[in-house]
Amino acid sequence: MYRTFTLAAVFGLAAVSTAAGDNWPAWRGPTANGVAPPGANPPVKWDATTNIKWKTELPGRGSATPVVWGDQVFVLTAVKTGREANPEDRPKPDPRFQTKTEPPKDFYRFEVHSFHRDTGRPRWSRVAVEAVPHEGHHETHSYAGGSPTTDGKRVYASFGSFGVYAYDLDGNRLWKRDLGRINSRLGWGEAVTPVVHGESLILNWDQEGAGDSKLIVLDAATGKTRWEASRDEKTSWNTPLVVEHAGRVQVIVNGTTRVRSYDLADGKVIWEVSGMTTNAIPSPLASGGVAYVVSGYRGAAALAVPLDATGDLDKSGSIAWRYAKGTPYVPSPILYDGRLYFTQGNTGTLTVLDAKTGKPLLTDERLPAVTQFYSSPVAVAGRLYFVDRQGTTVVLKAGDQPEVLATNKLGEPIDASPVVAGKTLFLRGHKHLYAIEEN
Repeated sequence: MYRTFTLAAVFGLAAVSTAAGDNWPAWRGPTANGVAPPGANPPVKWDATTNIKWKTELPGRGSATPVVWGDQVFVLTAVKTGREANPEDRPKPDPRFQTKTEPPKDFYRFEVHSFHRDTGRPRWSRVAVEAVPHEGHHETHSYAGGSPTTDGKRVYASFGSFGVYAYDLDGNRLWKRDLGRINSRLGWGEAVTPVVHGESLILNWDQEGAGDSKLIVLDAATGKTRWEASRDEKTSWNTPLVVEHAGRVQVIVNGTTRVRSYDLADGKVIWEVSGMTTNAIPSPLASGGVAYVVSGYRGAAALAVPLDATGDLDKSGSIAWRYAKGTPYVPSPILYDGRLYFTQGNTGTLTVLDAKTGKPLLTDERLPAVTQFYSSPVAVAGRLYFVDRQGTTVVLKAGDQPEVLATNKLGEPIDASPVVAGKTLFLRGHKHLYAIEEN
Protein backbone atom coordinates (compact mmCIF):
# COMPACT_ATOMS: atom_id res chain seq x y z
CA MET A 1 0.00 0.00 0.00
CA TYR A 2 1.21 3.53 -0.62
CA ARG A 3 2.41 5.58 2.31
CA THR A 4 -0.01 7.77 4.23
CA PHE A 5 1.01 11.28 5.23
CA THR A 6 2.69 11.75 8.59
CA LEU A 7 2.20 14.58 11.05
CA ALA A 8 5.70 15.82 10.29
CA ALA A 9 4.84 16.04 6.60
CA VAL A 10 1.70 18.03 7.30
CA PHE A 11 3.80 20.73 8.95
CA GLY A 12 6.50 20.53 6.26
CA LEU A 13 9.08 18.97 8.60
CA ALA A 14 9.75 15.74 6.77
CA ALA A 15 13.23 15.69 5.27
CA VAL A 16 14.76 13.83 2.36
CA SER A 17 18.43 13.26 1.76
CA THR A 18 19.36 14.09 -1.82
CA ALA A 19 22.65 14.28 -3.63
CA ALA A 20 23.22 16.32 -6.77
CA GLY A 21 22.80 13.16 -8.85
CA ASP A 22 19.36 12.60 -7.37
CA ASN A 23 17.90 15.62 -9.16
CA TRP A 24 15.95 15.58 -12.43
CA PRO A 25 16.02 19.29 -13.34
CA ALA A 26 14.58 19.19 -16.86
CA TRP A 27 12.16 17.31 -19.06
CA ARG A 28 14.79 14.80 -20.24
CA GLY A 29 16.87 14.80 -17.11
CA PRO A 30 20.23 16.21 -16.02
CA THR A 31 21.99 15.52 -19.34
CA ALA A 32 18.95 16.28 -21.56
CA ASN A 33 19.01 12.79 -23.05
CA GLY A 34 16.62 10.85 -20.81
CA VAL A 35 19.42 8.95 -19.05
CA ALA A 36 19.48 8.89 -15.25
CA PRO A 37 22.73 9.56 -13.36
CA PRO A 38 24.86 6.63 -12.16
CA GLY A 39 23.56 5.17 -8.92
CA ALA A 40 19.90 5.76 -9.71
CA ASN A 41 17.89 2.57 -9.32
CA PRO A 42 14.07 2.75 -9.34
CA PRO A 43 11.87 -0.36 -9.15
CA VAL A 44 11.48 -2.76 -12.05
CA LYS A 45 8.01 -3.89 -11.01
CA TRP A 46 4.94 -2.14 -9.58
CA ASP A 47 1.19 -1.81 -9.93
CA ALA A 48 -1.52 0.42 -8.47
CA THR A 49 -0.92 -0.97 -4.95
CA THR A 50 2.62 -2.36 -5.04
CA ASN A 51 5.76 -0.20 -4.62
CA ILE A 52 3.69 2.99 -4.60
CA LYS A 53 5.49 5.21 -2.09
CA TRP A 54 2.81 7.88 -2.42
CA LYS A 55 0.35 9.37 -4.84
CA THR A 56 -1.24 12.79 -4.73
CA GLU A 57 -4.16 14.24 -6.64
CA LEU A 58 -3.43 16.93 -9.21
CA PRO A 59 -5.82 19.76 -10.08
CA GLY A 60 -6.75 20.59 -13.66
CA ARG A 61 -5.15 18.99 -16.67
CA GLY A 62 -1.64 18.86 -18.07
CA SER A 63 0.92 16.67 -19.78
CA ALA A 64 3.97 18.63 -18.60
CA THR A 65 6.64 16.34 -17.18
CA PRO A 66 7.55 17.07 -13.52
CA VAL A 67 11.06 18.12 -12.50
CA VAL A 68 12.82 17.33 -9.22
CA TRP A 69 15.30 19.39 -7.23
CA GLY A 70 16.31 18.71 -3.65
CA ASP A 71 13.21 17.87 -1.66
CA GLN A 72 10.73 19.35 -4.17
CA VAL A 73 8.83 18.08 -7.20
CA PHE A 74 7.50 20.80 -9.52
CA VAL A 75 4.41 20.32 -11.69
CA LEU A 76 2.52 22.61 -14.09
CA THR A 77 -1.19 22.41 -14.79
CA ALA A 78 -4.08 24.37 -16.29
CA VAL A 79 -7.37 24.49 -14.40
CA LYS A 80 -10.67 25.30 -16.06
CA THR A 81 -12.39 27.72 -13.71
CA GLY A 82 -15.96 27.38 -14.98
CA ARG A 83 -16.14 31.16 -15.14
CA GLU A 84 -17.13 32.33 -18.61
CA ALA A 85 -15.74 35.48 -20.14
CA ASN A 86 -18.06 37.98 -21.77
CA PRO A 87 -18.23 37.29 -25.52
CA GLU A 88 -16.75 40.68 -26.37
CA ASP A 89 -13.78 40.02 -24.04
CA ARG A 90 -12.79 36.65 -25.48
CA PRO A 91 -9.67 36.62 -27.66
CA LYS A 92 -10.36 35.60 -31.24
CA PRO A 93 -8.44 33.04 -33.30
CA ASP A 94 -6.27 34.52 -36.04
CA PRO A 95 -8.35 34.31 -39.26
CA ARG A 96 -5.21 33.69 -41.33
CA PHE A 97 -4.87 30.14 -40.08
CA GLN A 98 -6.98 27.03 -40.47
CA THR A 99 -8.13 25.53 -37.18
CA LYS A 100 -9.77 22.28 -36.19
CA THR A 101 -10.50 23.30 -32.59
CA GLU A 102 -12.84 25.72 -30.90
CA PRO A 103 -11.47 28.32 -28.48
CA PRO A 104 -12.91 27.98 -24.97
CA LYS A 105 -15.32 30.40 -23.34
CA ASP A 106 -13.91 29.92 -19.84
CA PHE A 107 -11.02 31.41 -17.95
CA TYR A 108 -8.19 29.01 -17.12
CA ARG A 109 -5.78 29.23 -14.21
CA PHE A 110 -2.23 28.42 -15.23
CA GLU A 111 -0.64 27.02 -12.09
CA VAL A 112 2.79 26.05 -10.74
CA HIS A 113 2.83 23.48 -7.92
CA SER A 114 5.55 22.25 -5.57
CA PHE A 115 5.18 18.93 -3.76
CA HIS A 116 7.35 17.46 -1.05
CA ARG A 117 9.48 14.80 -2.70
CA ASP A 118 9.39 12.37 0.23
CA THR A 119 5.67 12.50 0.98
CA GLY A 120 3.77 14.09 -1.91
CA ARG A 121 2.30 16.72 0.37
CA PRO A 122 1.81 20.15 -1.23
CA ARG A 123 4.53 22.66 -0.36
CA TRP A 124 3.29 25.66 -2.32
CA SER A 125 1.21 26.53 -5.35
CA ARG A 126 1.03 29.69 -7.42
CA VAL A 127 -1.37 30.95 -10.08
CA ALA A 128 0.93 32.32 -12.77
CA VAL A 129 -1.94 33.89 -14.70
CA GLU A 130 -5.67 33.55 -15.31
CA ALA A 131 -6.71 33.94 -18.94
CA VAL A 132 -9.06 32.83 -21.70
CA PRO A 133 -7.09 30.98 -24.42
CA HIS A 134 -7.37 32.28 -27.98
CA GLU A 135 -7.53 28.77 -29.46
CA GLY A 136 -8.47 25.27 -28.43
CA HIS A 137 -6.19 22.25 -28.35
CA HIS A 138 -6.11 18.71 -29.70
CA GLU A 139 -8.34 16.40 -27.69
CA THR A 140 -5.27 14.52 -26.43
CA HIS A 141 -3.41 17.72 -25.55
CA SER A 142 -3.81 20.33 -22.77
CA TYR A 143 -3.01 23.95 -21.96
CA ALA A 144 -0.07 22.79 -19.81
CA GLY A 145 2.08 20.85 -22.27
CA GLY A 146 5.43 22.57 -21.79
CA SER A 147 7.47 21.15 -18.91
CA PRO A 148 9.16 23.30 -16.26
CA THR A 149 12.92 23.40 -15.72
CA THR A 150 15.18 24.41 -12.85
CA ASP A 151 18.82 25.26 -12.27
CA GLY A 152 18.58 24.84 -8.50
CA LYS A 153 18.27 28.60 -8.02
CA ARG A 154 15.03 29.25 -9.90
CA VAL A 155 12.22 27.20 -11.41
CA TYR A 156 11.07 28.34 -14.86
CA ALA A 157 7.56 27.79 -16.20
CA SER A 158 6.41 28.50 -19.74
CA PHE A 159 2.74 28.63 -20.63
CA GLY A 160 3.58 29.94 -24.10
CA SER A 161 1.07 32.57 -25.15
CA PHE A 162 0.13 33.03 -21.49
CA GLY A 163 3.58 33.97 -20.31
CA VAL A 164 6.97 32.77 -19.13
CA TYR A 165 7.65 32.91 -15.38
CA ALA A 166 10.54 32.45 -12.96
CA TYR A 167 10.13 31.61 -9.26
CA ASP A 168 12.60 31.02 -6.50
CA LEU A 169 12.41 27.62 -4.84
CA ASP A 170 10.12 29.02 -2.13
CA GLY A 171 7.55 30.06 -4.72
CA ASN A 172 8.28 33.79 -4.86
CA ARG A 173 7.86 35.10 -8.37
CA LEU A 174 11.04 36.76 -9.62
CA TRP A 175 9.95 37.85 -13.10
CA LYS A 176 7.42 37.28 -15.86
CA ARG A 177 7.52 37.88 -19.61
CA ASP A 178 4.77 38.16 -22.21
CA LEU A 179 6.41 37.06 -25.47
CA GLY A 180 3.25 37.33 -27.56
CA ARG A 181 0.75 34.94 -29.01
CA ILE A 182 1.50 31.56 -30.54
CA ASN A 183 -0.80 30.36 -33.32
CA SER A 184 -0.36 26.60 -33.40
CA ARG A 185 -0.87 24.24 -36.31
CA LEU A 186 -4.61 23.58 -36.78
CA GLY A 187 -5.22 25.00 -33.31
CA TRP A 188 -3.80 21.84 -31.76
CA GLY A 189 -2.21 23.75 -28.87
CA GLU A 190 1.17 24.77 -27.51
CA ALA A 191 4.06 23.11 -25.71
CA VAL A 192 7.00 25.42 -25.08
CA THR A 193 9.48 23.74 -22.74
CA PRO A 194 12.26 26.12 -21.62
CA VAL A 195 15.90 25.04 -21.45
CA VAL A 196 18.33 26.68 -19.05
CA HIS A 197 22.09 26.78 -19.63
CA GLY A 198 24.16 28.92 -17.30
CA GLU A 199 22.36 32.27 -17.21
CA SER A 200 20.51 31.73 -20.50
CA LEU A 201 16.91 30.55 -20.82
CA ILE A 202 16.10 29.21 -24.29
CA LEU A 203 12.63 28.86 -25.85
CA ASN A 204 11.50 27.45 -29.18
CA TRP A 205 8.74 29.83 -30.36
CA ASP A 206 7.79 28.04 -33.62
CA GLN A 207 4.27 28.66 -34.93
CA GLU A 208 2.20 29.11 -38.09
CA GLY A 209 2.60 32.81 -38.96
CA ALA A 210 5.15 33.72 -41.62
CA GLY A 211 7.96 35.50 -39.83
CA ASP A 212 6.53 34.75 -36.36
CA SER A 213 8.63 31.66 -35.56
CA LYS A 214 11.83 32.33 -33.64
CA LEU A 215 14.32 31.01 -31.16
CA ILE A 216 14.34 33.23 -28.07
CA VAL A 217 17.07 33.47 -25.45
CA LEU A 218 16.31 35.30 -22.20
CA ASP A 219 18.52 36.24 -19.29
CA ALA A 220 17.63 33.59 -16.70
CA ALA A 221 18.01 35.98 -13.75
CA THR A 222 15.96 38.86 -15.13
CA GLY A 223 13.85 37.58 -18.02
CA LYS A 224 15.25 40.23 -20.34
CA THR A 225 15.83 39.26 -23.97
CA ARG A 226 19.42 38.45 -24.87
CA TRP A 227 18.72 37.69 -28.54
CA GLU A 228 16.14 36.33 -30.94
CA ALA A 229 16.74 34.39 -34.16
CA SER A 230 14.05 34.28 -36.82
CA ARG A 231 13.15 30.77 -38.01
CA ASP A 232 11.67 29.75 -41.35
CA GLU A 233 9.53 27.08 -39.68
CA LYS A 234 5.96 26.16 -38.82
CA THR A 235 4.81 24.77 -35.46
CA SER A 236 7.26 22.11 -34.29
CA TRP A 237 6.70 21.59 -30.54
CA ASN A 238 10.24 20.23 -30.01
CA THR A 239 12.55 21.30 -27.20
CA PRO A 240 16.01 22.69 -28.07
CA LEU A 241 19.11 20.71 -27.12
CA VAL A 242 22.08 22.59 -25.67
CA VAL A 243 25.46 20.91 -26.10
CA GLU A 244 29.04 22.13 -25.59
CA HIS A 245 31.56 21.11 -28.23
CA ALA A 246 35.06 22.36 -29.08
CA GLY A 247 34.72 25.44 -26.90
CA ARG A 248 31.40 26.54 -28.35
CA VAL A 249 27.86 26.06 -27.01
CA GLN A 250 25.39 24.90 -29.65
CA VAL A 251 21.60 25.11 -29.47
CA ILE A 252 20.16 22.45 -31.79
CA VAL A 253 16.52 22.77 -32.83
CA ASN A 254 14.56 20.27 -34.92
CA GLY A 255 12.37 21.58 -37.74
CA THR A 256 10.39 20.55 -40.79
CA THR A 257 12.28 22.89 -43.10
CA ARG A 258 15.73 22.54 -41.54
CA VAL A 259 17.47 21.17 -38.48
CA ARG A 260 19.65 24.01 -37.26
CA SER A 261 22.43 24.51 -34.77
CA TYR A 262 22.75 28.02 -33.31
CA ASP A 263 25.64 29.57 -31.41
CA LEU A 264 24.32 30.33 -27.92
CA ALA A 265 26.56 33.39 -27.75
CA ASP A 266 24.90 35.32 -30.57
CA GLY A 267 22.21 33.22 -32.31
CA LYS A 268 24.14 32.73 -35.54
CA VAL A 269 23.55 29.47 -37.40
CA ILE A 270 26.53 27.10 -37.12
CA TRP A 271 25.16 24.33 -39.33
CA GLU A 272 21.84 23.35 -40.91
CA VAL A 273 20.43 20.42 -42.83
CA SER A 274 17.09 19.38 -44.36
CA GLY A 275 15.41 15.99 -44.35
CA MET A 276 12.83 15.97 -41.54
CA THR A 277 9.09 15.31 -41.84
CA THR A 278 6.19 17.64 -41.09
CA ASN A 279 5.56 18.16 -37.35
CA ALA A 280 9.16 17.70 -36.22
CA ILE A 281 8.21 17.04 -32.60
CA PRO A 282 11.02 14.76 -31.29
CA SER A 283 13.87 16.65 -29.66
CA PRO A 284 17.53 16.17 -30.65
CA LEU A 285 20.10 14.16 -28.70
CA ALA A 286 23.89 14.33 -28.67
CA SER A 287 26.77 12.21 -27.46
CA GLY A 288 30.39 11.62 -28.43
CA GLY A 289 30.56 14.66 -30.68
CA VAL A 290 27.51 13.71 -32.75
CA ALA A 291 23.93 15.04 -32.76
CA TYR A 292 21.01 12.72 -33.53
CA VAL A 293 17.72 14.07 -34.88
CA VAL A 294 14.56 12.18 -35.87
CA SER A 295 10.96 12.80 -36.95
CA GLY A 296 8.15 10.51 -37.99
CA TYR A 297 4.85 12.12 -39.05
CA ARG A 298 3.71 10.85 -42.46
CA GLY A 299 7.21 9.68 -43.18
CA ALA A 300 10.39 8.64 -41.39
CA ALA A 301 13.71 10.39 -40.96
CA ALA A 302 16.74 10.00 -38.72
CA LEU A 303 20.17 11.52 -39.17
CA ALA A 304 23.46 11.86 -37.34
CA VAL A 305 25.46 15.09 -37.64
CA PRO A 306 29.04 15.61 -36.38
CA LEU A 307 29.06 18.57 -34.00
CA ASP A 308 32.11 20.04 -35.70
CA ALA A 309 30.10 20.47 -38.92
CA THR A 310 29.55 23.97 -40.30
CA GLY A 311 27.40 25.58 -42.97
CA ASP A 312 24.78 24.01 -45.24
CA LEU A 313 25.22 20.27 -44.85
CA ASP A 314 23.01 19.54 -47.86
CA LYS A 315 25.82 21.04 -49.93
CA SER A 316 28.81 19.75 -47.98
CA GLY A 317 27.49 16.26 -47.31
CA SER A 318 28.86 16.33 -43.75
CA ILE A 319 26.34 13.81 -42.41
CA ALA A 320 27.49 10.73 -40.48
CA TRP A 321 24.47 8.68 -41.56
CA ARG A 322 20.76 8.74 -42.43
CA TYR A 323 18.00 6.22 -41.72
CA ALA A 324 14.41 6.30 -42.98
CA LYS A 325 12.23 3.75 -41.23
CA GLY A 326 10.28 3.35 -37.98
CA THR A 327 10.95 6.78 -36.46
CA PRO A 328 8.71 8.40 -33.79
CA TYR A 329 6.02 11.07 -34.19
CA VAL A 330 5.51 12.50 -30.67
CA PRO A 331 8.03 10.68 -28.42
CA SER A 332 11.70 11.54 -28.56
CA PRO A 333 14.29 8.76 -28.95
CA ILE A 334 16.80 7.67 -26.34
CA LEU A 335 20.54 7.23 -26.71
CA TYR A 336 22.12 4.76 -24.30
CA ASP A 337 25.42 2.87 -24.32
CA GLY A 338 26.02 3.47 -28.01
CA ARG A 339 22.55 2.54 -29.18
CA LEU A 340 19.68 4.72 -30.41
CA TYR A 341 16.24 3.40 -29.40
CA PHE A 342 12.92 4.68 -30.76
CA THR A 343 9.36 3.59 -31.43
CA GLN A 344 7.51 3.96 -34.72
CA GLY A 345 5.01 6.82 -34.96
CA ASN A 346 3.15 6.71 -31.66
CA THR A 347 3.00 2.91 -31.63
CA GLY A 348 4.83 0.29 -29.60
CA THR A 349 7.03 -0.94 -32.46
CA LEU A 350 10.68 -0.70 -31.42
CA THR A 351 13.82 -0.04 -33.48
CA VAL A 352 17.41 -0.13 -32.21
CA LEU A 353 20.26 1.42 -34.22
CA ASP A 354 23.99 1.37 -33.71
CA ALA A 355 24.53 5.05 -32.93
CA LYS A 356 27.96 5.20 -34.55
CA THR A 357 27.00 3.67 -37.91
CA GLY A 358 23.21 3.94 -38.12
CA LYS A 359 23.06 0.21 -38.77
CA PRO A 360 19.82 -1.40 -37.53
CA LEU A 361 20.30 -3.88 -34.72
CA LEU A 362 16.58 -4.54 -34.25
CA THR A 363 13.55 -3.47 -36.29
CA ASP A 364 9.78 -3.96 -36.14
CA GLU A 365 9.85 -5.43 -32.64
CA ARG A 366 6.41 -5.16 -31.05
CA LEU A 367 6.54 -4.28 -27.36
CA PRO A 368 4.02 -6.27 -25.28
CA ALA A 369 0.85 -4.90 -23.67
CA VAL A 370 1.36 -1.28 -24.77
CA THR A 371 -0.70 0.75 -27.22
CA GLN A 372 0.14 4.38 -28.00
CA PHE A 373 3.07 6.50 -26.77
CA TYR A 374 3.25 10.25 -26.20
CA SER A 375 5.84 10.20 -23.41
CA SER A 376 9.55 9.80 -24.11
CA PRO A 377 11.49 6.86 -22.64
CA VAL A 378 14.17 6.97 -19.95
CA ALA A 379 17.20 4.79 -19.28
CA VAL A 380 18.60 3.83 -15.89
CA ALA A 381 20.76 1.05 -14.46
CA GLY A 382 20.94 -0.86 -17.74
CA ARG A 383 17.18 -0.67 -18.26
CA LEU A 384 14.77 1.23 -20.50
CA TYR A 385 11.34 2.46 -19.37
CA PHE A 386 8.61 3.05 -21.99
CA VAL A 387 5.29 4.43 -20.65
CA ASP A 388 2.19 4.30 -22.86
CA ARG A 389 -0.91 6.49 -22.85
CA GLN A 390 -2.92 3.94 -20.85
CA GLY A 391 -0.43 4.00 -17.97
CA THR A 392 1.36 0.75 -18.82
CA THR A 393 5.14 0.76 -18.48
CA VAL A 394 7.24 -1.88 -20.20
CA VAL A 395 10.72 -2.22 -18.70
CA LEU A 396 13.44 -3.59 -20.98
CA LYS A 397 16.97 -4.76 -20.42
CA ALA A 398 19.02 -2.55 -22.73
CA GLY A 399 20.98 -4.19 -25.53
CA ASP A 400 21.03 -5.08 -29.21
CA GLN A 401 18.01 -7.31 -28.62
CA PRO A 402 16.26 -5.77 -25.57
CA GLU A 403 14.70 -8.24 -23.17
CA VAL A 404 11.36 -7.56 -21.46
CA LEU A 405 11.89 -7.49 -17.71
CA ALA A 406 8.42 -6.35 -16.57
CA THR A 407 5.10 -4.97 -17.75
CA ASN A 408 3.55 -2.70 -15.12
CA LYS A 409 -0.03 -1.41 -15.22
CA LEU A 410 -0.90 1.60 -13.13
CA GLY A 411 -4.49 2.01 -14.33
CA GLU A 412 -4.34 5.73 -15.10
CA PRO A 413 -3.61 7.43 -18.46
CA ILE A 414 -0.14 9.01 -18.75
CA ASP A 415 1.21 11.43 -21.37
CA ALA A 416 4.06 13.01 -19.41
CA SER A 417 7.50 11.42 -19.57
CA PRO A 418 8.85 9.38 -16.64
CA VAL A 419 11.25 10.97 -14.15
CA VAL A 420 14.00 9.15 -12.24
CA ALA A 421 15.48 10.63 -9.07
CA GLY A 422 17.60 8.29 -6.97
CA LYS A 423 15.56 5.21 -6.12
CA THR A 424 12.26 6.83 -7.07
CA LEU A 425 10.37 6.82 -10.36
CA PHE A 426 7.87 9.68 -10.69
CA LEU A 427 4.94 9.33 -13.08
CA ARG A 428 2.50 12.15 -13.80
CA GLY A 429 -0.91 10.72 -14.71
CA HIS A 430 -4.00 12.57 -15.88
CA LYS A 431 -5.26 12.84 -12.29
CA HIS A 432 -2.39 11.97 -9.94
CA LEU A 433 1.33 12.28 -9.40
CA TYR A 434 2.94 8.97 -8.35
CA ALA A 435 6.19 8.26 -6.53
CA ILE A 436 7.20 4.64 -7.18
CA GLU A 437 9.86 3.16 -4.95
CA GLU A 438 10.81 -0.32 -3.70
CA ASN A 439 9.02 -1.01 -0.41
